[in-house]
Amino acid sequence: MSGIPTGTLPHRTLTGGLSVHPIGVGCWAIGGPDTNLGLPMGWSTADDAASLRGLETAYRLGANLFDTADVYGHGHSERLLGRLVAAVPRDSLVLSSKVGYFAGTAAHPYLPSHMRRQLATTLENLNTDHLDIYFLHNANFGPDDRYLDGAIEQMRAFQREGLIRAVGMRGPHRFATERLRVPAGQRGDKHTRFRHLFGKVRPDYLAVRHNALTPPPPPGQQDIFAFAAQHNASVLINKPLAQGLLTGKYTPGNPPAFTPGDHRLRKRWFTPQTLATIHDGLAPLRDRFGPSTGDLARAALQYCLHHTDNAAVLVGFTTPEQVTQNLTATGTPLTPEDLAFLRTTALRLQQRLDATGEVFLDEKEPPHR
Repeated sequence: MSGIPTGTLPHRTLTGGLSVHPIGVGCWAIGGPDTNLGLPMGWSTADDAASLRGLETAYRLGANLFDTADVYGHGHSERLLGRLVAAVPRDSLVLSSKVGYFAGTAAHPYLPSHMRRQLATTLENLNTDHLDIYFLHNANFGPDDRYLDGAIEQMRAFQREGLIRAVGMRGPHRFATERLRVPAGQRGDKHTRFRHLFGKVRPDYLAVRHNALTPPPPPGQQDIFAFAAQHNASVLINKPLAQGLLTGKYTPGNPPAFTPGDHRLRKRWFTPQTLATIHDGLAPLRDRFGPSTGDLARAALQYCLHHTDNAAVLVGFTTPEQVTQNLTATGTPLTPEDLAFLRTTALRLQQRLDATGEVFLDEKEPPHR
């Protein structure tokens, strides 16, 4: 396989000297359908042959940052990515994976001995002897954080042993079951929780869900990108296209159909009513930037990339065509006026979704369907 990158965007140097194409590849979707914690957690629209072609396409187009997790298809995503790793020079890739959402037979996912077993399996799946970034996938460290200190020490041990180069953690985020099963009034402040954990973990990288529909930080709260820069951490941005919804690929007259094991089954984002609201709300963006999914993808990705140079965007895929669209959609940078228009339009859409009870952002997960 040719390893000559053809992407036009200059690489960015992130924490620890990792040089990456600013558009990386998120590998959650290629894990396929799956369940965990009693919930659908995967993607029913994945196809292994298409996934492998997509990974190869991404590499040829210059992508070198690939992000996965042990729980994505319970190793299936890692093993598919491992086939690419085996076919190209290891030093041409930046590999990221995660631990914390799958306990197996252990008492807890962050039991240090379990973390070591998971990392060993991840390395085997990926055909590598080290990870460039290893993330603590969630903030649930057991009652009274009983596993927190042990998990942090295990991560530092991995670094000392050369098994991982950098440690990552999630930005402000709720555990999957909390968003669905704990009443809103009984949930803790996720921002306070994040700052507490950040002070303990001292990560090199943050994984942050961010796109044009993400509301600004609460009054008096620092922007997550400024926070990361202040603490010499880099950011990996996920869901920049809101799982395809910001590209206009889904239409209210033909809503997508998902089969068991697909996390989208429990989300109202993809119902005809919500899709109609989104379709109408994207009309000003289609008028300004162009009507195709590629035009809207370009605008959404540019919006995420403009925040800071100390960040890369992770874009998921299920087909090689999506990979090509995402890695070639950036084009001419948006002007400040374009960015302001995009943000204003997205905020107006978010307000419509909130007003009609059509929940969009993960932070406001709807009840089970």
